[in-house]
Amino acid sequence: MSEENKQPAKPENPQPPQKGAKQPQRKLGLEIPKELNAVYSNAALIANTPAEMVIDFVQVLPRMTKGTVQARVIMSPMHAKLLLKALEHNVNLYEQQFGAIRVPHQTSLADQFFRRPKKDDDK
Repeated sequence: MSEENKQPAKPENPQPPQKGAKQPQRKLGLEIPKELNAVYSNAALIANTPAEMVIDFVQVLPRMTKGTVQARVIMSPMHAKLLLKALEHNVNLYEQQFGAIRVPHQTSLADQFFRRPKKDDDK
């Protein structure tokens, strides 16, 4: 066997990582297909089963009573929770750089996304 093909020696008794110890971050190479289309979404519908979370990203146009699903993402509950943490982290970074994101007070998401315009909204 040549020197180039030798594998580094592995420790005989590898120690498992200690609880709470930070793992080194790995870089992930991504390939973005040329035919990938970006979509805009201003609403999301979320459903779940014991094994998966389904997120439909929806585009709702003003004064329309019907939205269009632009993309559907299905992931495990664990990955959904990791996505939640990543979104929270990135929203915090955004607000540190650009200021607080104001969210209008509504009684429910349905009110925010599907309310009928009031007479004053037309002015």
